[in-house]
Amino acid sequence: MAALLGGALAVPAPAVAAPKCGPPGGPAPAAAPWALNRLDPAAAWRVTKGQGVTVAVIDSGVSPTHPLLRGRVLSGEDFNQLAKLHGQCDLVGHGTLIAGIIAGREGTGAPYTGIAPEARILPVRVLADNQRAFDESIPAEIGRAIRWSVDHDADVINLSLVTLDDPALKAAVDYALGKGVILVAAAGNRQENQQDQPAYPAAYPGVIAVAGVDENGEHVGSSVTGDYVDIAAPGLNIVGPAPQGAGYRAEPQGGTSFATAYVSGAAAGRDAGAGAAHRSAGLAAHRGDLGGGGRRAAGRGPAGAAADPGPGPATQLAPRPPDRAAGRLNRAGTGAGPEKHHGPDPGVSRSGAAAVRSGQPQTLELLISVVM
Repeated sequence: MAALLGGALAVPAPAVAAPKCGPPGGPAPAAAPWALNRLDPAAAWRVTKGQGVTVAVIDSGVSPTHPLLRGRVLSGEDFNQLAKLHGQCDLVGHGTLIAGIIAGREGTGAPYTGIAPEARILPVRVLADNQRAFDESIPAEIGRAIRWSVDHDADVINLSLVTLDDPALKAAVDYALGKGVILVAAAGNRQENQQDQPAYPAAYPGVIAVAGVDENGEHVGSSVTGDYVDIAAPGLNIVGPAPQGAGYRAEPQGGTSFATAYVSGAAAGRDAGAGAAHRSAGLAAHRGDLGGGGRRAAGRGPAGAAADPGPGPATQLAPRPPDRAAGRLNRAGTGAGPEKHHGPDPGVSRSGAAAVRSGQPQTLELLISVVM
């Protein structure tokens, strides 16, 4: 029976239909993406493809039905009113693409795989849409998601998002690092004439901060710079799985979100090779000297196992030689205007894979190799 509320007749609301989880995509790429060709993870695959490693994707959710992700997506958590879907609903399309870069399966008939194709994805949904990302509650909510991921056995946490500094967020990052979990976060994107500003969680010590490079190894102009940025990976002209059906989404403008996913995939491979005993070192020590030029090694601690490879082979993140973009990636003051905060991909990070002691880091790209 209808009820009277404030003098008005209130009709019982109809049952809410389950949301259509995500935009459809286009056809599969005709050839392997440039990023996959450039990174060429095949050498690392001879040792590990990420088997046994769980990567938490704290994002907009991950669709488990795409052929690339079928059987790879665990039951996760949703902090955005879709709890019954366990993080497996992506209304935006961002989280699914990120997951595909990290752990897209082999053998789907498309010339596309993830960097760690046998890793598992733990979806943790904190972003309902691009507008929700600006809520003031988001920093603490991301912190809750980090803690939840750690408590549900994540080995690597991918954070292709940025937000503001927050005590609860910082405490959650410290909690994860204390448990030996690898955290990888986007350095963020800026608009023209904006100044670079630190963004979080990437700017916290212990978090691997990722900037973007293009097909030529050049720093992507929209990628945020800063002395906390550690490593660069492909961040322009990106393609990956769409949440609905078996299609693919193209992201020609790219962003450090996608660069972050490539580093998380490589970290998953390293984690599989290093073993649990060496995971406990986490990212706390992450910056090892390259041995020349005052620069630091990409992945000599957290994501790469050069300093202490452990009881067996491990995946290493290593810098390529300096190129024309060298010295521009982490230099302060090269931008101009406040950074956009919160949400998929605007961010800035710090620590772990290729920061420079001198403040002029090499422009890095991921070179996935094997430490025997």
